[in-house]
Amino acid sequence: MTKKVIKKLESLRLQHHYSYQQMADMLKISKAYYWQIEHNNRRIYYDLAIKIAKIFDKKPDEIFYDFFI
Repeated sequence: MTKKVIKKLESLRLQHHYSYQQMADMLKISKAYYWQIEHNNRRIYYDLAIKIAKIFDKKPDEIFYDFFI
């Protein structure tokens, strides 16, 4: 992912006061997996991007547009 997308993802998580664990729980993945996504150590797939966007009440392209183009 681009740095811009990573910052946007982190910013949204912090604005909503979610921890890595809370995000992981909502996404039904491990905390380590989510941490790796946010630190660009794990590839994010479109279905997971959709779930993340729903958590923040956004469209996937509002968060990940720069990543999927």
